[in-house]
Amino acid sequence: MAAADHLPDMLRDAGGFLARELAPFPGRINVTLRCLLTSAIVIVASMALEVPEVALSLIVVFYVTQSNVVVTRLVGMLFIVGSTLAIGLSILLLIFTFDYPLVRIVVASVLFFCSVYLLRVTKIGPVFFVVAIVVIYVQSFVDRIDQADLLIRAVLWVWVAINYAIALTLIVNTFLLPAEPRVQLNAEMHRQLAALDARLAHSLDGGAQPAPVTQEMVQQGAITLQKLLRFTTMRDAHYREHQALQLARIATVSRLYRSASDWPDTAVRTPAADALLRELRANIRALDESLTTNAPYRYIETAVPDEHDLADAMPAAVEARRALHAYAHLVARGAEPGKASSGEPMIAADAWSNPAYLRFSFKTLLAVLVCYVFYNAVDWQGIHTIMLTCVIVALPSLGASTQRALLRLAGALVGSALALFMTVFAVPHFDDIVGLLLITMPVFAISAWIAAGSERISYAGTQIMFTFSLALLARFGPITDLTEIRDRMVGILLGVAVATFVQMSFWREGEGDVLRHKLATMLRAIAVQLRAPLAAEDGHDALLHAQRQLQAWAVLADCEGTLSRVALEPGWQEGEHAQLTMRGQTVLAQGREIMLAGDALASALSAHGASASVRMANAARSARDRAATDLERYADGLAADPPAAHRPSRAAMAGPATGPADAPLAGAADELSRQVAGLPDWHVDASGAAVSTQPLRT
Repeated sequence: MAAADHLPDMLRDAGGFLARELAPFPGRINVTLRCLLTSAIVIVASMALEVPEVALSLIVVFYVTQSNVVVTRLVGMLFIVGSTLAIGLSILLLIFTFDYPLVRIVVASVLFFCSVYLLRVTKIGPVFFVVAIVVIYVQSFVDRIDQADLLIRAVLWVWVAINYAIALTLIVNTFLLPAEPRVQLNAEMHRQLAALDARLAHSLDGGAQPAPVTQEMVQQGAITLQKLLRFTTMRDAHYREHQALQLARIATVSRLYRSASDWPDTAVRTPAADALLRELRANIRALDESLTTNAPYRYIETAVPDEHDLADAMPAAVEARRALHAYAHLVARGAEPGKASSGEPMIAADAWSNPAYLRFSFKTLLAVLVCYVFYNAVDWQGIHTIMLTCVIVALPSLGASTQRALLRLAGALVGSALALFMTVFAVPHFDDIVGLLLITMPVFAISAWIAAGSERISYAGTQIMFTFSLALLARFGPITDLTEIRDRMVGILLGVAVATFVQMSFWREGEGDVLRHKLATMLRAIAVQLRAPLAAEDGHDALLHAQRQLQAWAVLADCEGTLSRVALEPGWQEGEHAQLTMRGQTVLAQGREIMLAGDALASALSAHGASASVRMANAARSARDRAATDLERYADGLAADPPAAHRPSRAAMAGPATGPADAPLAGAADELSRQVAGLPDWHVDASGAAVSTQPLRT
């Protein structure tokens, strides 16, 4: 009865999730069109030239087609290297062990184990993922082909199917529908500046209320700008030479977008306020124009009263003006606000000391060997996807593996259902390449649209296409055998079951501890922000603060991704797992609120610190320092093993406000203290059970 009562809410949540994930966003249509065009060319070429493994060629198209040409080329090159290395190793393996099955299995297992290990510890993991997939995929060829020359030919055709599809994908992405990261970066900055310009236009001229800008949108926008800047510097030498200045520019745009989220629905209409808004609008448009022309930005000064007089009435406008002033000062000086952080090392620092990598490789190999033995024992050739599934769903944590398994199952079910429908109702009426494209392109359009979405659903789109292609494109002619669809589905179901059982039975690798450490890192990053000095007149410190905020948004997004995987982890102790998820959600939410409250206090100090009483200004600065100290202490306790993080106590301001400039400082400092005190207790009692206390609500 309780489940029935919650059913409407569950359906509403599911509907909202699908609406968000399937909604269009900048670049999604472009990615879908590139996938569709390349897939159509691959189908026509493979059918005309009788290139086997069409489904393999198509899945390579979906994997290699990325959001922009830089990532597409990078992934394409990694796949070429990985496939060439994998095919070469497979041929050498077959040459020396074709007549010795036991030796072949042992050597293949060693190659697979090493590939999975290197997949975990190196930055070029996709190369070794391809090696692992191909090495294990070739073993199913040996069981079906008993002639050495035909076997080698089949293996070489796999190399052709993969690499000619990669070549076509690179051509389409480079020459026909290129997606340059520099263009995407400018478009994203233009979109964020347009949101603030719409707010300014509404405040000045009235009219329709612009769409709201939420904190989640600000966070996602900041992360998008960071990613696009990284890709642009890889592509453009000018951006590499001035990477720090470009980082300051996206930090400024992100800061302006943040002010759009704080913009009031109704603005104060006074001559001074209108003058400030008109100056802001002129400068927003000047900054937007500088993005298009790549000319240095210069602040446009007008006769505007002292911003301290407007700080209370229009705090968001004053904050935006400071951001523009800071960036203009930096451009005028030609100064570098801070160098970009160096890249991560090629190999993980604990690659040779952390036993988790060896355990993960062993578990994945064990699952694959169990499936291989079962696949040969039952002599059911159609379920060879059972072994591939074990590799595909093998991810470092239980939550990530569960998420991938659910997406693979959902995609396989949808793809199989579509293939069944087309086989029964559409295939009998078509017998040429045009009919084949009419059947496949609508399905590929749906698959590409889903695959171009977020990581939470993208793999489902790829799986829909792959399962559909395995059923309908296995031969160079119409397919009428429904057993192919059944066999692929059975293989996927069994592979997911075996992989999940092995992952849960041996050295369960959850991300609960990883989540705690990431949350601690997030709180320390916020503490660094709180301790940072206030903006100087030249804007240098203001831009450093904005850059640190970009980094904090990225850490916060990483925590959100980890928390979503932890929530999916299967566990025997449901109560403890639910408490872990609840505590993680609380700390994550409070971390966001603390960061926003800290920014509000910093803005209040910049606006009123000079005009407020000395006692109140010192008390507000002490509140920032105490909040930073409390966060660092809480983060240390959270990262300890076992965790022992206690809720910070709420600090009281020293005495009442005595002047008009004291009240904003007192309110901002009190809000920061309240948010810090909202962190939950997170420790373990004497019996070893996790203890969680609801955060203090004041």
